[in-house]
Amino acid sequence: MDTVVCARSVSSPRREPSENDKGTELAIIDIAGFITDLKDHATHHGFHVHDERHFVETYSMRQAFEVDLHPEHACGGPLDLHLSLEIDPRMMLAFEDEVYALIDPAEPPSEDLRFPLLFTWSLPPLVNGPDLLVLATELAGVGGPDLPLDISAVDGFAAVTDAPERSLNVIARVELPLARIYLGEDDLCDVLDRCHAVSDYLLDRSVSWLNEGLA
Repeated sequence: MDTVVCARSVSSPRREPSENDKGTELAIIDIAGFITDLKDHATHHGFHVHDERHFVETYSMRQAFEVDLHPEHACGGPLDLHLSLEIDPRMMLAFEDEVYALIDPAEPPSEDLRFPLLFTWSLPPLVNGPDLLVLATELAGVGGPDLPLDISAVDGFAAVTDAPERSLNVIARVELPLARIYLGEDDLCDVLDRCHAVSDYLLDRSVSWLNEGLA
């Protein structure tokens, strides 16, 4: 998959756009730089980065950045944590228009335009799948109101005579205001700490979920 050349980095959190900026193809926000900073930030919150991917749709120019993470004490599995950020070019252009339209350079842009940042946890098929209602209730206390979690599961059968094995997915969605990325105020410390707490919760219980002898 070809990777688009990184957009120009903004040298300071805020700058006054010039007339020469308008009509150029350079983005006002360096998303690739933001992802790089986010990966570095995650390592300071107990994660190891294992892989990164960047996809671009050649027709629509929509982009997606994906990063595979693990808690540093569980790089050998069984938990997988997948981070993804989707970039809508129309929203990026709308934000650039808003910034260029600001009369006062010191005035911050609105936080109405946002990109979704998704955290997805997954485990191998579980021999002893958990009660989803109990799991959702307990995880709600771990994630808190700032990290709402969506829990889902799929029961699979290797053969018609086999017992079902449950595949578990936990997804957290964080809305990132473009204004905060532009201003350099995208503080995700609390989100990353809560993601680590969710990871620890799932890892602690995965032993009994995966072990056939611990039903």
